[in-house]
Amino acid sequence: MISKHGLVKLLKGKSRDVQSEVLAWYRVARKADWASFADVRSHFSDADLVGELLVFNIRQNRYRLVVFPVFSRARLYVKALLSHKEYDREAWKTKWP
Repeated sequence: MISKHGLVKLLKGKSRDVQSEVLAWYRVARKADWASFADVRSHFSDADLVGELLVFNIRQNRYRLVVFPVFSRARLYVKALLSHKEYDREAWKTKWP
């Protein structure tokens, strides 16, 4: 389960191409039955696990979608949609688990 409400808030002010790609990710992730990071990689081969967070590349690596997974409960908590520059600052790594 993913909260679409939180996702829509993150998309506010982003370009249409970013919005459409994130919503495409949402449609796949919402239907997925991921029990592990390996399952995530079967759908998104360029996804990364950074600590306890999943990081998905959006718009050919121009943006990063940061998600906190709880595989045991089949839940994904979208934490941030960062530009590549924001992601590289690494401040997000200490903001969440």
